[in-house]
Amino acid sequence: MKLSDVPQIKYTDSNNFFLLSGPCAIEGEDMALRIAEKIVSITDDLKIPYVFKGSFKKANRSRIDSFTGIGDEKALKILKKVSDTFNIPTVTDIHEISDAAMAAEYVDVLQIPAFLVRQTDLLVAAAETGKVINLKKGQFMSPEAMKHAVQKVKDSGNDKAWITDRGTMFGYQDMIVDFRGIPTMREYAPTVLDVTHSLQQPNQSSGVTGGRPDMIETIARAGIVNNVDGLFIETHFDPANAKSDGANMLHLDHLEGLLSHLVAIRKTITAF
Repeated sequence: MKLSDVPQIKYTDSNNFFLLSGPCAIEGEDMALRIAEKIVSITDDLKIPYVFKGSFKKANRSRIDSFTGIGDEKALKILKKVSDTFNIPTVTDIHEISDAAMAAEYVDVLQIPAFLVRQTDLLVAAAETGKVINLKKGQFMSPEAMKHAVQKVKDSGNDKAWITDRGTMFGYQDMIVDFRGIPTMREYAPTVLDVTHSLQQPNQSSGVTGGRPDMIETIARAGIVNNVDGLFIETHFDPANAKSDGANMLHLDHLEGLLSHLVAIRKTITAF
């Protein structure tokens, strides 16, 4: 697929990587608009094609008392308001077959969570909406196995698919990115590196996922050097009090510096 297939996306001729970024979960309208406004300003300055990311609900939680959302329709309407306010595309993840058509009314890209990317009926339902489908590589899957997920989308009549690598399980409580998989997956579809989820430390005894946000720039730089098409970075103005995945999110104040460095690296490697 071409990046220009995404509605409202800008700077597709800038030769930059594209960016999926925003909070892990939609916690409310004010926070979503505040984060989007900041990222739009940064990506406009750097000419980075940008898609706002926010989960309308969180179905995969460690504990039953973990935050799952503010209400499906309420959160989806906030995503639509972000899109309309800033004239940008949006992406959210879906978890059930019934989510596909519902979310497609509000967003431009449907994301399949890593734990669900082998669920054929879910992929077919997502594909049949005609939206761009972002397939997150399962932590338990090889890069080569993702060709089958992409093929399911294509066989459902939709050729608009991305792959996103979010790390591979390395023991019970750590993730690792195998950069050998990037060129492999790029043979099947444009490939995104999910920087922040790759730094999760899941399965903590507390039931709250940990993370290594101090390593965000290290992983992001390596992704750019290895020619990823896009980056996925969750960010928040108050990660310590975010309702989901705060331990591995980037503080919003650090995003501009990080992206500036990455754009410079991108220009350097594309000069050869």
